[in-house]
Amino acid sequence: MIGKKFSIFATSKMTGGKRAKEKVSKIVIYVILTIISIIWILPFLYLLIQSFAVKYEANLIIPKEWTLRNYTNLVTNKVYPFWRWYLNTLIIALIVSVLNTVLTLISAYAFSRLRFKIRKGYMKIILIIGMFPGFLGMIVTYYMLQKIHLANGMPGLFGLILVYISGCVMNYYVAKGFFDTISKSLDEAAMIDGANKNTIFWRVIMPLSKPIVVYTVLLAFTAPWGDYMLASVMAGGHSELYNVAVGLQQMLAKEAGTQYFPIFCAAGVVVSIPIMILFFLLQGYYVEGVTGGAVKG
Repeated sequence: MIGKKFSIFATSKMTGGKRAKEKVSKIVIYVILTIISIIWILPFLYLLIQSFAVKYEANLIIPKEWTLRNYTNLVTNKVYPFWRWYLNTLIIALIVSVLNTVLTLISAYAFSRLRFKIRKGYMKIILIIGMFPGFLGMIVTYYMLQKIHLANGMPGLFGLILVYISGCVMNYYVAKGFFDTISKSLDEAAMIDGANKNTIFWRVIMPLSKPIVVYTVLLAFTAPWGDYMLASVMAGGHSELYNVAVGLQQMLAKEAGTQYFPIFCAAGVVVSIPIMILFFLLQGYYVEGVTGGAVKG
């Protein structure tokens, strides 16, 4: 009897010690995540604060004088056509996000459901090519587009969209993993009812794939939104064809960079708003799409 009571006491003591350790480990994790979050948000807070500064002062984090004029100058400033850059970026990002999403999901569904001889080899080749940074072939890509008159000037925007779309299939693996989690019995049932692969994809699979659709759209939208290297090459020095990344870099590249720094900060805040809204509204779908696609298939 005494041994039994001692055993119960020892077990409860061990359980209590285990709970205490778990509680301490959770506190440590939360503290670390809080510190990391603060470090991540500090640059944006600095950008936001400086966007209200009357003038740039390198030694001051908090400006002495505050104004909203920097935001109005984004519209009235004739030296830097910010809203033209913003419109260029928005149009490119919308077109690319729609086309990339369709092509990526169609390719991922084909790899997930269809079985053909070169399927595995083709998937491996795509993964290997995807390991190399895209800018390695930027010069070659530029000259190829130049040969077909899709570089420099207004045609450069169409060439830029073409380049963004051309490599979208390399992002098939997450979407394929998500489609692998959807039971193939749905496809078989639809085929018994006379549906073909096209009908199955659009009418059966797509309504069940909202998380991966949102995930793919967000990735496809943010890539051209923040691109600098390729966009700067394709613009060919024509300022009216810049996207926001290239335009804002040019705003600080001149000798009067400090003069335009508060306006630059205001532009940075405005540029970040669409991405922030998208992620806040679609965060649940985004996480579900990542986790749902993180399976081996």
